[in-house]
This record gives sequence, C-alpha cells and structure tokens, in this order.
Amino acid sequence: MFSLIAKQFIRSKTVIFIFVLILIMGITSILIGKQFLAKQEKTIAQVTRQQEEHIERNVAYHEDEFGLLMYYLRFALINKPDKLSALSIGQRDINPSLQSVTIRNLEGQKYDTDLNNPANLQSGNLDFGFVIIYLFPLLIIAFTFNLLSEENETGTWRLIAIQSKSKIRFLWYKLSIRALMIYASLAILFAIAILALSLELNGSLAQFIVLSVLYLTFWFVLCFWVVSFQRNSSFNLLTLLSLWVVLAILLPATINNFLANKYPVPEALSTMVKQRDGYHKKWDMDKQETIEKFYAHYPQYKNYTDTTEGFGWMWYYAMQQMGDDESLEQSNAMREKLMQREHASRLIALAIPTMYTQLLFNDIANTSLGDHLAFQDKTNEFHEKTRLYFYPKIFENRPVKSEDWSQFKPKYFSKNTDSHPLKLIWPLISIITIMFAGIMMNTRKI
Repeated sequence: MFSLIAKQFIRSKTVIFIFVLILIMGITSILIGKQFLAKQEKTIAQVTRQQEEHIERNVAYHEDEFGLLMYYLRFALINKPDKLSALSIGQRDINPSLQSVTIRNLEGQKYDTDLNNPANLQSGNLDFGFVIIYLFPLLIIAFTFNLLSEENETGTWRLIAIQSKSKIRFLWYKLSIRALMIYASLAILFAIAILALSLELNGSLAQFIVLSVLYLTFWFVLCFWVVSFQRNSSFNLLTLLSLWVVLAILLPATINNFLANKYPVPEALSTMVKQRDGYHKKWDMDKQETIEKFYAHYPQYKNYTDTTEGFGWMWYYAMQQMGDDESLEQSNAMREKLMQREHASRLIALAIPTMYTQLLFNDIANTSLGDHLAFQDKTNEFHEKTRLYFYPKIFENRPVKSEDWSQFKPKYFSKNTDSHPLKLIWPLISIITIMFAGIMMNTRKI
C-alpha cells in the first residue's frame, strides 16, 4: 500500500512542479548568500593591504609629529563572517563587520557602517533561512491540508475503511510520503549549500540541519493535528494558512513593535549629542580643567604635563577622551536597552517556533544582535588598548621612525559559543510533543 500511495502522490504534475519551484527558490537563496559572503570576504581581504599602505603613507607625510600622525592613523578590527552566515544573513547586512578606528573618541566612530540601499534593507534578504522558515511551511500546508478530507469528499474513505487493516496507518503512510519528499528536498538543498559555499562539516552545521528538520517537523505535526479534527478541505486550508500568517508574520511583527515601544532607545541620539558636546565644548573651556579630568581618568599619566602655549596634543587627546567619558552613561544605557529587547524577544520566542528558529539560525551563524553587541564590546577593548599604547609616545613626542609600524596588522574578533544541542531543541520538541498528544487523542475517533 505504501508504494501505491507514493506513486499516486509523485505522478502528479502539480507536485513535481511545486518541488522544482522550491528547489529553484532554495538554490537562488544559496546563491544570494554566496554573493553576500563573497562581498564580505573580499572587503576583509583588502583590509590588510589597505591598512599597511595607509600607515606607510601617513608615516611618510607626518614623520615629525607623533600626535599629528595618530590623528590620521586607523586600525582595523574584523568580525570575520562564518560561512554559515550565507545561510542566515541575520543582522550582518545592517551592522558593520569591520571597525576601522583612530585613537580619537570612539563613540563618534563606533556606529559607522557601509552605505546600503534602504529599499533592499526594508525588503530583507532571501537567504536560505527565509526559505526554510517561510516557504517550506507553505509547501507542507499545500500537501497535507486535505490528507483526510480529500478521501471523504471523493467518497473513497469508506472503501479504504473496508480494505485497509488500519485507517490511521493509511493516513500515517500518506503523511510519511509527503514528509519524505520534503525532507529529501531539504537534504538536496543542504548538499548544494555545502558544495557551493564550501561549508565545514562541523557541529554548527549539524545544529543548523537538526533545527531545520525539527522546524519542518513542527509544521507537519501542526498540519496533521488540524487534519485530525476531520473538517472539510476548505476549513483545513483556511485554518492552516491563518496559522501561518499568525506565526510567521503577525506575531513576530507585533512583538517587535511591542518591544520597540516598551524599550525605546532615545539614548541613540543623546549619546551622539553628549559625545559631540563632550569634545567640542572643551575648545572654549580652560585647558588645565580638561587635563585634570584626563588625569582623573588615567592617573598613570599624571607625570606628563602639557607645557605648550595654546594648542597641545595632550590637551587635544584629553578633549577627545572627554567625548567618550561624558557620553558613557548614555552609551551604556543604550546597550542595556538593546540587551533587554534581545532578552525579552528570546523569552517570548520560546513559545513561537518561527521566531525561535530565526533567532537560533542567527545565533548559529553568528549574525544575531547579540553577536554584534559582543563585537562592539570587543571594539571598545581594542580601541582602549590601542589608545593606551600610543598615549605615552604622543605625550613624549617620540620620533615616528622609532616605532615598528609593520607590527600593526588588522585584528580579528572571535566569539566563544557555549550552546548545547539539547538547549537548542527543547522548546521545539516540547511543542511538537504537546501537539502530537492532541493528534493521538483526535485520531481515536477516526
């Protein structure tokens, strides 16, 4: 019987057309991800050479004054993309993966990013994660909504009830064939992605695949649960499409809007204003007052004094430091609000498989908001370390040529992940188990 049901399903031209269509969409999404990854890797590959040329050129132009040279020099910190980011681009397209900073105030540089087409950012990326989260469920709905109702409406259910040893087993056979075909499509697309993107066969890829399979399993179980109520095809289709709209679009959009209003970030503007005022107003203030504040922040530099009349580099970098110091409260508050949004969205997503899967895809691919905030923290640390290294050399106005400039190569950021497979999948497994229990109760009445 299993083979007969399989032949009946596969020989349909509509079914073949839909499978070809989902494969084309999947391959397109993989190619889009590959282009995105190639663009980021090309930019990063150019940074080492550009930083080397940039330092050589400026050292040649400003070899007499260390402070003036450090006004111009930039040092790069790179958040190298994981190859899995091609499958789930996440926030990589709106947040910078490269910070090239001077030792001047950091807040004015931290949010610099590439120019992007706003229309493209609004529509988002058709990455492989999008295909799995939004398009595969539609495919599952199309293949399962009439699993039982079709037999009732065509009058074949009574015949099956007489000839089949178990009516429930017949339905499981029908569902299994559809599931096998869809999982086979997913496997083909993952195989193409592994070859096209040269993905490593590691734990992260395994997590991505397991999460994808569980997410599709959730939709199979949801569809079968609706079918098990034994309503007609129209009702099943309308109900399942409504659930798709609610889970995939309505709830994520509503929650995003709710969290944006619950945790507003006015600090985004006030940080910029404070940073600019903290620096620019110092030009009109007493020079020694600014330097005293600098000593309060860095007491280790109290043995250095600015004895110049008018402008001096110690005074100038002290003013730059005040830009960061006076905007520190707003900057920390903004980060705290973003973390609160992230924490709340993850808590709510535990009960919404679409949101949960999207967040987990981004986590595995290192393209989440949390990954970007960790990169910003590392940027703060990198900037502080660079700044403290050069301060004594500026204050002493050491000869520019005395420095070994060839040692300044771009640094790379890597995030430590402590995710455990069971920690990732328990919310989905819990929801699937609850719905499966509902199916078992309903199918007793069939």
